[in-house]
Amino acid sequence: MPSSQDDPAAQDRTPTDLVLASVRLPGGTKCRDVHIRGGHVSAITAGGERPDDFTAAGAQVLDLEGRFVIPGLWDEHVHMTQWALAANRIDLSGAASARAAVELVRNRLTAPGRAPVHGADRTAEPAMTVVGAGFRDAVWGDVPSAEMLDDATRGVPTALISHDLHCVWLNSAAARRYGVELPADGLVREEPAFALTRELGKLPDDVVDGWVHAAGQEAATRGVVGVVDLEMTWNRDVWLRRIAGGFSSLRVDAGVYPEDLERAAAEAMRTGQKIDGGAGLLRVGPLKVLIDGSLNTRTAFCVDPYPHGGHGILTVSEAGLVALLGKAREAGFVPAVHAIGDGANRVALDAFAEAGTAGRIEHAQFVRQEDFARFGELGLTASVQPAHALDDRDAADANWAGRTDRAFPLRSLLDGGARLALGSDAPVAALDPWLAMSAATARARNDGRGPWHPEQALTREEALLASTRGRGRIRPGDVADIAVLDADPLAAPDAEFAGMPVAATLVAGRFTFRGAGG
Repeated sequence: MPSSQDDPAAQDRTPTDLVLASVRLPGGTKCRDVHIRGGHVSAITAGGERPDDFTAAGAQVLDLEGRFVIPGLWDEHVHMTQWALAANRIDLSGAASARAAVELVRNRLTAPGRAPVHGADRTAEPAMTVVGAGFRDAVWGDVPSAEMLDDATRGVPTALISHDLHCVWLNSAAARRYGVELPADGLVREEPAFALTRELGKLPDDVVDGWVHAAGQEAATRGVVGVVDLEMTWNRDVWLRRIAGGFSSLRVDAGVYPEDLERAAAEAMRTGQKIDGGAGLLRVGPLKVLIDGSLNTRTAFCVDPYPHGGHGILTVSEAGLVALLGKAREAGFVPAVHAIGDGANRVALDAFAEAGTAGRIEHAQFVRQEDFARFGELGLTASVQPAHALDDRDAADANWAGRTDRAFPLRSLLDGGARLALGSDAPVAALDPWLAMSAATARARNDGRGPWHPEQALTREEALLASTRGRGRIRPGDVADIAVLDADPLAAPDAEFAGMPVAATLVAGRFTFRGAGG
């Protein structure tokens, strides 16, 4: 059976009435039939039972031969454009040193076909900007420098974006091109880095939209039905264009940033509102507010100083955050506050308490013991990215030495009453909820290293709940956003769970992915 990715028109040929026959629910052994009508689950019956009205209507019956069905998965924190761009940039994620990153760039510049280029005029050599992504300088033994990158790039403008998006390493030619005052290490951080990253992403709409379309199709192969897109731009119109152009793989909650809050409020936008023209796929997301930096860049705001000195940065004062939270409440927006360090999480919690509103804390990577219970008391969601715990364990051990029992503290947050929402922060980690759930439950990869703080692990059931917006399992009345799996997610071995084979994905009863087994 061909994949719907090979035949996109197949996505539109699924009838309104559908029976997913001979399927099992997680942890179950008995086969059941899931009946779908009008984009919703209308009934779940014993295997072989067909309501008369379904039979009369000629519903399509798809025998899934005992496969498992779960609610479709959500990635609660992505930067979709940056994720699509990263797939078309030099991959620096494997560089173990600054020198190794430079050699990767040098090799690409001298290789046949040259390197990925991002510029307004990609046909003219002087207009080239070579872009790499994914480096982690926090764990390098050597240090970057503009001179080191200049030596490798020989005057070709080059910009390398860190895996956490909070830092960009530039050569002198790129600094001149983008009007950046270049420090000796060649690194620009935080807001200047964000602005530069946005500039590097200014490619023709058709190019970027094509890459995003491919990224959405790839996400559907992993059972993903929706994302919260927190791209740093006015994102509504971008997604309306993409959906009008044929994007249909996922639901999208498009976030808003404080600089656009007045515009959004003037247009009567509110979190959760469906957006006309979005084909039922597009809604208004949360208000994203950044108040500190990141671990890799050593700018996450912490109570105790870093080994190299300093506490990181707090980019919004507590009083300023309280004011923003109040504006968000008045405008009908759920605030999503980026807080990574324990100092930033304390500020965020204090501000939520003073403002008297609920919302989300994004990341919550490092939290004081006395603050865990406050998440529950304040009714907050902890939007967390479990794969970061494994990606950043060395950086955390180096920078938060002796305190990492409360780093990436999933169990402590859940026990404190927080509602967990799992995500990737793609491109910081891959847009694949199975990798996130595996990191959350095993706290280890198949790399010979043991689990990192396994006391902070979640159960499989808890991870599924946090990846399906609290649904966990399919029930009658649910929207028919469904993933069909080749294995039981509650019983599969860890390695199989991390790479879970997905047979099909449906959004509102429409196939967005249908593999050979689906």
